Amino acid sequence: MTSPQTGRIGVQRPTPISAPRTSVRAVASALGAAAVRVPEVTVGAAAFAVSAAFAWVPSLWYDEGATVTSATRSWPQLWAELHNVDAVHGLYYVLMHIWFWLVGYTPMTLRLPSALAIAVAAGLVVALGRRLGGRRLGIAAGVVFLVLPRVVWAGGEGRPYATITTLAVGLTLVGVAAARRARPGVPWSRVGLAWWVGYGLLATVAVVFNVYLALVVVSHAVTLAWTLLSQRASARATDRTAGVTTGSEGPAPIVTRGLVRSWFAAGVGAAVLAAPVVVEVMAQSKQVAWIGGIGWATVRQVFSTAWFGGSMLFAATAWVCMVLAVVLVVRAVRKPAVTARDLVRAQALRVVLPIVVVPTGVLLVVTALGKHLYSPKYATLSLPFVALLVGLALTAIRPRAALVVAVLAIVAVSIPSTIAVKTPHAKQDSYWANAAAIVERQRAQTPDADEGVIYGSVWKHPTTTTQIIRDAYPRAFAGMTDLAATTSGAETGRLWDTNGDIATTVPARLGDIDTVWYLGSKARDIQPDVTSTLDAEGFHVAGYWRTGSVVITEYARAPR
Repeated sequence: MTSPQTGRIGVQRPTPISAPRTSVRAVASALGAAAVRVPEVTVGAAAFAVSAAFAWVPSLWYDEGATVTSATRSWPQLWAELHNVDAVHGLYYVLMHIWFWLVGYTPMTLRLPSALAIAVAAGLVVALGRRLGGRRLGIAAGVVFLVLPRVVWAGGEGRPYATITTLAVGLTLVGVAAARRARPGVPWSRVGLAWWVGYGLLATVAVVFNVYLALVVVSHAVTLAWTLLSQRASARATDRTAGVTTGSEGPAPIVTRGLVRSWFAAGVGAAVLAAPVVVEVMAQSKQVAWIGGIGWATVRQVFSTAWFGGSMLFAATAWVCMVLAVVLVVRAVRKPAVTARDLVRAQALRVVLPIVVVPTGVLLVVTALGKHLYSPKYATLSLPFVALLVGLALTAIRPRAALVVAVLAIVAVSIPSTIAVKTPHAKQDSYWANAAAIVERQRAQTPDADEGVIYGSVWKHPTTTTQIIRDAYPRAFAGMTDLAATTSGAETGRLWDTNGDIATTVPARLGDIDTVWYLGSKARDIQPDVTSTLDAEGFHVAGYWRTGSVVITEYARAPR
C-alpha cells in the first residue's frame, strides 16, 4: 500500500517589517495639523513659553515687593492689612499666599502664576475669536495677543494684571455663549439659565478681584445697546426696500428684550454680591493719590504705554490695524449687497470695540473731572480685545499666505520689546537684585559676624524703607537684626515698618553686634545720621557700594 501523492505547497515568505521612516516634513505636518485642530491649546502654550522665558532675570521692583510683603504674612496680618490698604488687590494676595504656601517664594514662583494666567487668556482669546469670526480670526488674534508688549510684561510680573486680562476675556466669552442660547427659536432651558448664572458669578469674582473689571460689564451693556440700534436700523432699511410699513420677515435678531433682561439681572446680582468689597476699595481711594491729572504725558500713555509697553513702532502698527479694522467693517456693512461674512464681522466689532474704548474712556473722563484714576496699568483689561481688533484687520487680507506674512510681521515688530522686558533692570530700572547680591557676597566672607541692618529710603517711594528689598530677597539678609524699626507694618496693618529716631533707637540695640549694614538711597538720605551715630559707638566705614539708585554701606566695629 502506497501513500497518496500530496504535491508541493508553496508558502510565501513574510516581507521583513522595516521601521517607518519619519521625515522632518512629516513631523512638521503632524505638528501643524495638531496646532490647527486645537489652536487654543497651541497658542496658550506659546503664550506661556514667551511669558515664562527668563522671567527670573529682571530684578523685582516696588509693586512686586508689595505682593511679596503682603502674601508672605500670616492670615491675621494679611486680614488686618486689607482693612487699611490694598483691598483692591485683596483676592490676589490671598491666592498668592496659598501659592507660596504650596511652592515657596522665589522671584520665579512669584511670576509663574502670571505666565499661567496669560496662557489661559491667550487660549480664551482664540476661543472668543473663533466664536465671533471664525478660526482665522481666533488664531490671528491669539498670536497677536501673546506678542503684545504689555501682555509679555504682564506675564512676567508678580502682580494681578495678567489675571485681570484672563477674567476680562473669560467673562466676555461666557456672555457671548449665554447670549447665543437666548436667541429666538432656542427654547429657554436650564442650560440657558445656567449660563447667565455663570456670567453673574464670574462677574462677581472679577469685580472682587479688581473693581476696574466692572467696566467690562459696562462695555457689554454698550454692545447690547449698539446691537439693538443696529437691528432696528436694519429692520427699517428692509421695510423701505420691501415697500411695506408693517415690517417684513428677516433674520432672527441677535439681541432681544429677554436677553437684555437676563443680562441686567445677572449684572445686578453681581453688583449686589460684590458691593461690600467695592465699598471697602472706595474707602481706600487715597491709595491712588499718586496718579496725576490729564496732560501731554497722558497722550503718550494712551497711544503707546498702556497696551504696547512704550514701543512706538509696535504702537503705530497696531493703531493703524485697529483703525483699519473699524473702517473696513463699517464700509462692508454699508455696501448695497452685504454678505453673511460682513454681518458676522460687524457683530464681532460690536463686541470687541466697546471693551477697547469704554474702560480707557471712562477712566480718562473721571480723571479729567478731578478724580484721578487713569493709569496705563489699569488698561490691561482691554488687551485681549486690542488683539481681536487687530485680528479683524489682519483677517481682511486675502489670500491665506498674505495673512500669514502679515501675522509674522507683527511678531517680528514685537521682538525688541519682548527682549527688553526680560533684561535685568527692565522693571522701573530696579537694581534690588544687585544690591542683595552685594550684601550676600560680602557677608559670606565673615559668616560668623553678629550683624545688624538699618533700612533707609527707597528711590521714588518716600514712605517706604529698603525693608522692601529684604522682603524681595530674604536670603541675603537672613539673621540680621533690624536696628532702627520701631513700628511693625505687619502688626499695625500697614505695608511697611517705620523707623524711629536713629540717634536714640540704634545704640540701644547694638549689643554684641560688630557689623552694621545700611541700605538706602540719595532721596530722604538718613545716612549722615547713621554714620554719626555709629561713629560714636566705635564703628567705622568698612565698605561702600552704589548700584543703580541703591546705596550700600558696611560699618565695622573697631576691635575692643
